[in-house]
Amino acid sequence: MAYQEKQLQEISRKFQIYGEILHAETLKIGHINETYTATYDQGGTRVRYIHQKINRNVFKNPAAVMKNVMRVTTHIRKKQEARYLRNATRRSLVVIPTRDGKSFYENGDHEVWRTFVFVEGVETYEAVQSPEQAFQAGRAFGEFQHLLVDLPGERLFETIPFFHHTRRRFSALQQAIDQDHYNRAKDAKTEIDFALKHEPIVDVILDAMAKGRIPERVTHNDTKFNNVMLDVLTGEAMCIVDLDTVMPGCALYDFGDMVRTTTSPTLEDEPDLSKVKMQMPMFKKLSDGYLSTASQFLTKAEKSHIAFSGKLITFEIGVRFLTDFLSGDTYFRIHRPAHNLDRCRTQFKLVESIERQEEAMQRYVDRR
Repeated sequence: MAYQEKQLQEISRKFQIYGEILHAETLKIGHINETYTATYDQGGTRVRYIHQKINRNVFKNPAAVMKNVMRVTTHIRKKQEARYLRNATRRSLVVIPTRDGKSFYENGDHEVWRTFVFVEGVETYEAVQSPEQAFQAGRAFGEFQHLLVDLPGERLFETIPFFHHTRRRFSALQQAIDQDHYNRAKDAKTEIDFALKHEPIVDVILDAMAKGRIPERVTHNDTKFNNVMLDVLTGEAMCIVDLDTVMPGCALYDFGDMVRTTTSPTLEDEPDLSKVKMQMPMFKKLSDGYLSTASQFLTKAEKSHIAFSGKLITFEIGVRFLTDFLSGDTYFRIHRPAHNLDRCRTQFKLVESIERQEEAMQRYVDRR
């Protein structure tokens, strides 16, 4: 940590921050980038900022990533200011420019750093704790999509190409099954059979988009509940974070991942599958929150696939965990043997729970 603090002293001087850095500490959020919270003395008041090193192994073109982030945050902030919303700097990430006016700093070691205003008075949760929190998450991501419907300019850069391309994900699984380099297919026969049986759902949204029935939109693409900051006093959703995957996509993929991460009472690697279930009360509040903002722009075709999207994205993530297990655990970080297989089983059990309730879920949405 001493080395990091010394490094951050140097990094801090590259940005338009005025004051003395007092101390910094690692912020343990996310699994991709290296993040620190730094406290400064500015005129006798302590002010915090976020310094973050972008993971270039994941994001090959950090300049394009930051161009996306700047376009999105600037557009959102202008719209919020036009509505005279209070706490504007708590409702959208604010990028602090470098001394020469850029959105990021690259040092001699090809490390790319960026700085944000620290959002005070908020907290995040790894799992939803109440239906009201589910409502807030749905409302926040629906509002996020709504604010970006009219983003001007060229198409955003695809920071991770084909991120939610379900056919490509399924094809990668088929290849992993055929190759079976680590002789693990025998341990995952039930899961492999489940995946192959569900192939017919893989192309449903892709085909609808290809035919123009479902439009491409600017989407977040990583709508886990812990990417929503909630006000510590009111519980209101304040700010959406982790914008590196904001790019062209499908609104349904965002909602589907919210279903996956907010409607089950367990974490995504729960070994006791009897606890894994899609909770209808949580889904109702989530969809209420989402549609309270997203219904202003969603098409009829998009609305008709809302329940299906939860099943599809949960299935897709399960396929990715199964593929990684068969391929030797090369992508997702594991903490125990067969961890990725446990994760896969949890997703597939949730798919089954959604399937049993899918018609009721869609009926509820259709009545809104």
